[in-house]
Amino acid sequence: MSRPRKTDTLSTVHRAFAVIEALRELEGARVTELADHLDLAPSTTHKYLATLEAERCVVKEGDEYHVGMEFLDIGTYAKYRKKGYRLCARKVTEIAEATGERAQFVIEEHGLGIYLHTEASDENAVMIDRRDGVHRHLHSTAAGKAILAELPTARVDEVIAEHGLPAETDRTIVGRESLDAELDRIHEAGVSYNDEESVEGLRAVGVPVFRPDGVILGAFSVSGPSNRLKDDRFREELPNLLLGHANEIELNLRYA
Repeated sequence: MSRPRKTDTLSTVHRAFAVIEALRELEGARVTELADHLDLAPSTTHKYLATLEAERCVVKEGDEYHVGMEFLDIGTYAKYRKKGYRLCARKVTEIAEATGERAQFVIEEHGLGIYLHTEASDENAVMIDRRDGVHRHLHSTAAGKAILAELPTARVDEVIAEHGLPAETDRTIVGRESLDAELDRIHEAGVSYNDEESVEGLRAVGVPVFRPDGVILGAFSVSGPSNRLKDDRFREELPNLLLGHANEIELNLRYA
């Protein structure tokens, strides 16, 4: 799906979201501080903030404005709006408990991987920055590659044209020919691997989850330190566990 043309969009809406993003980045700001950050007139900045406050999207605390909880309501709706998303949320908890590592369910949206559900049941599990809602490039993660391997070639072309193949470590696949070969292997095997391609010292295993119509819904993955995810555990135990959970979700979606 191609992005809308700039001529089809409203600059005021773009600027409103820039205000919201700036408030998040600055962890709250006064009008003048925000105006300087966005290179806007203070009067214009205040009008945007007043409008967003009226819509409960920002909240004023003293003389500072912050992102409001309206986004929590909207985000929670988006997170659980599909039956498959709700089923996968429960599975992420089971996978985290069974493995003692960080488990996640990831979907593709606007050409990026969105971490929809992330959980770690063991205090030793590595969390880094993979909280719910985080956006990541698809080509450098196990879940992302599992998704890419099941997208039509034309869609993969669009994703790469928009986001590129940036290197996150010296192991990241950054060439299209190498990525295509990797995606072919993943499609054939039904399992993807991240061998320190997104974070040094971190490995992950991923598997796709399909809707009843055969279209990719998202992907499960398990991540952990390379010294724990190795040998048979990395190549057999975790893949088999994830494939079992993915199959159960697919059966529930098809017949429940």
